Amino acid sequence: MATDCEAWLNSNPVEAEDLSDSFASGDEDNGRLAVASKNINNEINGNWLSSSSNSIHEARLKAKAKRRLRKNSSRDSGRGDSLSDNGDVVRGTSATPTSPKSKLLDRKSRLGKGRGLPKKGGAGGKGVWGRSGEVYEPEEVDEKDPNYDEAQENCVYETVVPPLDERDFEKTVTPIVQEYFEHGDTNEVAELLAELNLGPMRGDVPSLAVSLALEAKASHRELTSRLLADLCGPVLSRNDMENSFDKLLRELPDLVLDTPGAPQLVGQFIARAVSDQILSKSYVEGYKGKVDCEYTRAALDRAAVLLKMNMGGLRIDNQWGTGGGQRPVIQLIKEMNLLLKEYILSGDSKEAERCLRDLEVPHFHHEFVYEAIVMVLESKGEKTFKMVMQLLKSLSVSSVITVDQMRRGYERVYMDIAEINIDVPRAYFILEQFVDKSLSMGIIDVKLRDVCPCRYVRTFPQIHMGRKRFVSEGDGGIVKLESY
Repeated sequence: MATDCEAWLNSNPVEAEDLSDSFASGDEDNGRLAVASKNINNEINGNWLSSSSNSIHEARLKAKAKRRLRKNSSRDSGRGDSLSDNGDVVRGTSATPTSPKSKLLDRKSRLGKGRGLPKKGGAGGKGVWGRSGEVYEPEEVDEKDPNYDEAQENCVYETVVPPLDERDFEKTVTPIVQEYFEHGDTNEVAELLAELNLGPMRGDVPSLAVSLALEAKASHRELTSRLLADLCGPVLSRNDMENSFDKLLRELPDLVLDTPGAPQLVGQFIARAVSDQILSKSYVEGYKGKVDCEYTRAALDRAAVLLKMNMGGLRIDNQWGTGGGQRPVIQLIKEMNLLLKEYILSGDSKEAERCLRDLEVPHFHHEFVYEAIVMVLESKGEKTFKMVMQLLKSLSVSSVITVDQMRRGYERVYMDIAEINIDVPRAYFILEQFVDKSLSMGIIDVKLRDVCPCRYVRTFPQIHMGRKRFVSEGDGGIVKLESY
């Protein structure tokens, strides 16, 4: 490029001022060429220049070159030429951006260190308690710590449950006993009582359970006797049992107000407790000649009579009976048959209803309906027919037997009528009359009446022929009219 410039200057001579204005290149080589040519040849177009004018001309050329270079470097930063510290132009160097704005706003690290993992492995930062799954070891006590206390090293910290007082005792223990009447698990009651700090109220647990059982069913009283037998030893002592029954005998005048039969029931509880070896055999004899209350005397007399009968062979351990769901099915069927037979003899539907409730088997009432209808089919005469019909009507109106249980009882008879007819030849005819009467009295609905089986369906099996019975297969369609 320097050779080209020199050739051009030789071929196109110009004035000094024109030369300064026409110097447009920002390269350092052109500037050096111009300065060297002026130093060697102090003559332009045949005119000699003085030293002062030569220096001014040289300064103007350098300033022009610097301005051009500064303008190009700001536009093509990092790609074009750069200026060194002494003003020299450096070619081919890649300069980094020097804008202060880009440095302030760009917060991304260009160092290339790290793998992008969280700080301190996820154990650092605000609101972080440490690395997940990390187990901290117990800190060693520094004896040189000014707050160190030697007496604290021998301390044992335990959870203390305050003892229950009289107000909180009944509120806490009553739900436990009532839930036990539902599930019947004595182990659960023992665990719940062990978690409580009963303190001096420990001896009141049996008296509270018995007082709740007095107002409950016979099955609940049986569960209460079992509970007392299981709690004696692990949770309660025999002394606690005796103190609790002493309290019951003192509170009998108040218990009679809510339960008139409380003296006899408490006497049975005492006899059962003696039989289960919860109370000593001399417990009842210890009250002889020391009782003034008539209710307490009645309870002790009842207990003494039952204990004497126990010596004669009576089982006191089953005096309350067994709960409905816990009884064997065969035993329930026998009791229902006895109930029906007693009703046929006495005719007292209220007593029959009460006995059916005492069985506590509402899910098994369909068996009672089944046995009642079978008794009608096997009986001779209209007395049983009418009495059973009245009893089912009474139980249906009082909702003792639900609609579902009534329907299931009738359907069971429909299913077994073929086998029953083997022993009772007139079973189909009696069943049809019983079903029609039940519909007229509102015991069953029309749908249940329509599915009643009939003995003979000849040509049209879809037609219900429940109120007609043919004499034989070859009777020619003659219908035999019968009166029951």
